[in-house]
Amino acid sequence: MDNAGLIVRRARPDELAACAALYVTVLRETFTWLPPERHKEGDFFAAARDEEIYVARLGGRLVGIAALYRPQVFLHSLYVTERGGGVGKALLDHVSKAAGGVLQLKCQTANLRAQAFYRREGFRCTEAGEDDGVAWLRFVRAPSDAR
Repeated sequence: MDNAGLIVRRARPDELAACAALYVTVLRETFTWLPPERHKEGDFFAAARDEEIYVARLGGRLVGIAALYRPQVFLHSLYVTERGGGVGKALLDHVSKAAGGVLQLKCQTANLRAQAFYRREGFRCTEAGEDDGVAWLRFVRAPSDAR
């Protein structure tokens, strides 16, 4: 994918419905180990009330979203419609800069592709756990570890 013209910025309120739709679409396409009905737009909206939402737009199309929960400097979401083309890295770089320090996230244990992405970007696994029967790994990256 040619990312010339990719714009990453804070989401506007009128974009949140499209962000919620992208969130559900990507989860249902990629989190194949979970039932698709588990993913709901309402979950996105509930979290978005307390998070900074960022969008990636290419040629006017919404191609990715990221959500930062600032009190814990926690990357709650990073979802892109076309993986492998640099959109995820652009969103991660933008959120990392906005966070201004250590950034942490959880990644489901079954999500091997995301784990590889975060490791390539300098994150290290620091903890493992489980929520509602879903195993996860916590990843952390200090600014000096960023790639």
